[in-house]
Amino acid sequence: MSITVHETTFGPLTLSASDAGLTRVRFGSAEVGDGAGNPILDQARREIDEYLAGERERFTVPVDLDRVQGEHRTILDALSDVPFGETTTYGALAARLGLDRDGARRVGGAMARNPVLIVVPCHRVLGVDGRLVGYAGGTLVKRALLDLEARDRAGQAVLC
Repeated sequence: MSITVHETTFGPLTLSASDAGLTRVRFGSAEVGDGAGNPILDQARREIDEYLAGERERFTVPVDLDRVQGEHRTILDALSDVPFGETTTYGALAARLGLDRDGARRVGGAMARNPVLIVVPCHRVLGVDGRLVGYAGGTLVKRALLDLEARDRAGQAVLC
């Protein structure tokens, strides 16, 4: 396991990677490590910087979610269907996955345990009526990520 701290416009991010892919993106720098020269961490740093600069809409860095099991894994995998610049709600995602009983709360639990923030885009999941609720980086960061994606999609007029 390789670990590094990457400085961004939102503050430090702790990045971890296995041989198979990125295993963790967390706000803060509580862990220490030197992932210098790790190709997965190098790619993750570059892609996160490009995303935050408005130059990237889709991450291609390999992600290793092998430690995430069962329903939480299914829910996190479903986030790949929420495109850049768009959002869904906890309830809508639960309904799409057939999680009837207490589905929105179960989706919220999986989002709260998302080990690969930003890259696995749980910030695109909103509460009822589009309310911002819960995010490991705080709702201000969640709003900023959504604004970044909305700004990048605005003004893309089709020229005839």
